[in-house]
Amino acid sequence: MTQTVLDQAHVAMQAASGDDAARLRFFERLGDAELYLLLQAEAQGNQIAPQVFDPGSGPLVLVFDREERLASFVGTEAPYAALSGRVVVGLLAEQGLGLGLNLDVAPSSFLLDADGVQWLAQTLGHGPDQVEARLAEVSAPTGLPDALISAVDTKLATATGLAQIAYLVGTTDTEGARGHMLAFVGAAPGAEDALACAVSEALTFSGIEAGALDVGFFDARDPVTERLARVGLRFDLPQPAPARSPGQSAPGMDPDRPPRLR
Repeated sequence: MTQTVLDQAHVAMQAASGDDAARLRFFERLGDAELYLLLQAEAQGNQIAPQVFDPGSGPLVLVFDREERLASFVGTEAPYAALSGRVVVGLLAEQGLGLGLNLDVAPSSFLLDADGVQWLAQTLGHGPDQVEARLAEVSAPTGLPDALISAVDTKLATATGLAQIAYLVGTTDTEGARGHMLAFVGAAPGAEDALACAVSEALTFSGIEAGALDVGFFDARDPVTERLARVGLRFDLPQPAPARSPGQSAPGMDPDRPPRLR
């Protein structure tokens, strides 16, 4: 079976057991991944009841990064909820539960106890600070570590449809202070917070100190976008596939109706 992103991140983490950056990258991929949470029974509306196990180290639930891995573990088809890793972690943190990933069915088999879930939920929930600054100049980015650029590139690859383009640029404000900014062009309505948090996570999980990268949002018709395009490092965000005919959505797929554990 082809390795998944989580398999690859887990292998890299094991191969560099003393490397905090590899460990952080694995947890970042866990937060970004779509996970299949094993349930006791089919969801009732927005209420889900996960199967809870206790292997001796505390109660935990089971998640898998592929449907067939869940079925392989159970031995047959079983009810599940498809949720993002960050949603799963947030729900489990509220209940004091641990997490078992791909147990016995994949290279990324991994246990995270309740304390680890709490840490990951807090890390994923840490948002960026908002500041106001007037830009005097934008320039080509210089001196940024490759780890940060790679982390931003990987994170933006998961931000489907949230913006059209992003440019990484150097900045100088009216007070003469220098920095760097990731400038999003054509952000979807209401996507600003999600994009800012994505950049914050890229900083956190790459081991770069917070505040090393600012975030800005610009309309595609804004004249400044021409300057951004001339000097900036460009990232093209993936765009969603054409809309399909509506149907009943699985639990957790509607961001306006997050699931609740029962």
